[in-house]
Amino acid sequence: MRTYSAKPTEVQRAWHVIDADGLVLGRMCTEIASLLRGKHKPSFTPSLDTGDHVIVINAAKVVLTSGKADDKKVARHSGYPSGVRVESYAQLLSRSPESAIRRTVHGMLPKGRLGRAQIKKLQVYSGAEHPHLAQQPQPVDMSHAKAR
Repeated sequence: MRTYSAKPTEVQRAWHVIDADGLVLGRMCTEIASLLRGKHKPSFTPSLDTGDHVIVINAAKVVLTSGKADDKKVARHSGYPSGVRVESYAQLLSRSPESAIRRTVHGMLPKGRLGRAQIKKLQVYSGAEHPHLAQQPQPVDMSHAKAR
């Protein structure tokens, strides 16, 4: 029996919408990364972008558990000497909740050309509105990622 490998022309992409209101950041982002990679499909091929598009709404209402918002730090570098900027996740979520979700998902995707192609299929919005209604996105059940 031969192993099936999907071809780029055979990939069927769907659109999913996730409401992040009250969801835990890490649990939600692992589900998003799985959808972006296409691991939920029987035609999953690790070396090919077989994933779907994901829309995240209400990104400003995502939560972190057990005080991680103040304890976890996010670092970025400007490229100049001593250009490291460090802030807590609470500061990042208040300043830009879209980038907090995007950078968390990006860390869970493959590094290189494949991961860069997959992260482009993620759209994050801090409010409840999004401009992708024409694609008819399907809601995803994320009840298992709720904060307890």
